[in-house]
Amino acid sequence: MHITNAQNDIESILFSETQLRSRVAELGAQLTAEYADKHPIVVCILKGASFFYADLCRMMQCHISMDFIAVSSYGAGSQSSGVVRILKDLDTSITGRHVIIVEDIIDSGLTLKHLRELLSARKPASIKTVCLLDKHERHDPHIAADLCGFRIPDAFVVGYGLDYAGYYRNLPYIGVLKRAAYA
Repeated sequence: MHITNAQNDIESILFSETQLRSRVAELGAQLTAEYADKHPIVVCILKGASFFYADLCRMMQCHISMDFIAVSSYGAGSQSSGVVRILKDLDTSITGRHVIIVEDIIDSGLTLKHLRELLSARKPASIKTVCLLDKHERHDPHIAADLCGFRIPDAFVVGYGLDYAGYYRNLPYIGVLKRAAYA
């Protein structure tokens, strides 16, 4: 798939490169202030959060450690299956560490809820969750990230790491995917 073809599948752009860059810088500054002397371990939820995670880590002006976890609740579909599976676990112990979980999008909230429970059992000093996008209408309000880039409507979004069936991650913006592209 060529990127020009991918762009033809986009109904509208929700957030431009400039908007993303600006908001990520704000979140990075906020985390820097909070974790300046805590040496947090920043955990990327693969694969969707990878673009956001890399940019956010670069904006944090404090000592950090980085690790990755891969989970799945979608498979190749457009709806969450309701089952969260760990595909790749952390390589580092988080016991006694300050942990920042970086998520691309909160949709049903199941992934975030499951990861908080899983990682809390490992006795970290603290856990903070940061998401780029929050479909606040789709999940229980008690399941929310501590920090959020943008609240979005209930639309199927792609780009800046988010995909449909492995495609569209490389788009430099967040866009709404046309229904015809996934229906």
